[in-house]
Amino acid sequence: MTSTKAPVVFIHGLWLHATSWTLWQELFAQTGYETFAPGWPGDADTVEACRADPDSIANHGIDDVTDHYAAFIGTLPARPIIIGHSFGGMIAEKLLGLDYGDAAIGIDAAQIKGVLPLPLSALRSTLPVFKNPANLHKAVSLTAKEFHYSFGNALSEEESDDLYEQWTIPAPAKPLFEAATANFTLHSPGKVNTKNEDRGPLLLTMGKQDHTVPEAITKSTVKQYKHSVAETDLEEFDRGHSLTIDSGWRDVADVCLAWLNKHGL
Repeated sequence: MTSTKAPVVFIHGLWLHATSWTLWQELFAQTGYETFAPGWPGDADTVEACRADPDSIANHGIDDVTDHYAAFIGTLPARPIIIGHSFGGMIAEKLLGLDYGDAAIGIDAAQIKGVLPLPLSALRSTLPVFKNPANLHKAVSLTAKEFHYSFGNALSEEESDDLYEQWTIPAPAKPLFEAATANFTLHSPGKVNTKNEDRGPLLLTMGKQDHTVPEAITKSTVKQYKHSVAETDLEEFDRGHSLTIDSGWRDVADVCLAWLNKHGL
């Protein structure tokens, strides 16, 4: 029987490969969704291939990634639900604001233009990129220690290291530079159409222990939507930035599924 549910497009963030959504795709498929998790432009099909060719990943900015997913969505038979983590969450917000989806979920989404708080933990999490301005056009990898601080700080070192080995890939530095200068750039690619009143519902999540996207960033993001009557919901987890891939991922996924069900999606 063909599903009547909207398809689901998963968008990964920086430093994680698209296959990190595998368990989510399996769970959503069990509940009747057709799912897709295409990589960012330049991403290879496997973690190992991405690590072997970081140059193909480098120098892709926010607009490149947004256009890449918009083109993919254009090949689908129906408007999707868009679920993104970290920078993937920001891309999901951009696509929803541009009317590419029926709904979106931004899981600990990166800051958009207009968000002012920049906690110290967020600065430290992105230091591997910003410590060298020449990284702008490069792809940058994290060490296991850097990953443990920015993603796995709420986990044991052993679990964090396992996730690091399984899922991490080099990430383009350009989106981070663009986000960092968004509030000083007139036509920043970090801008989201938060005033769209005709868009579908949006769920934003924040993690109490998240070093990369601390609570203050998500709370400020929610405020950017105050001029739209379209629904914007907020959910909080006592988790770190690894919440989509660590041993507690199912708790997050179940909340997302319940929210979709509440909205008849």
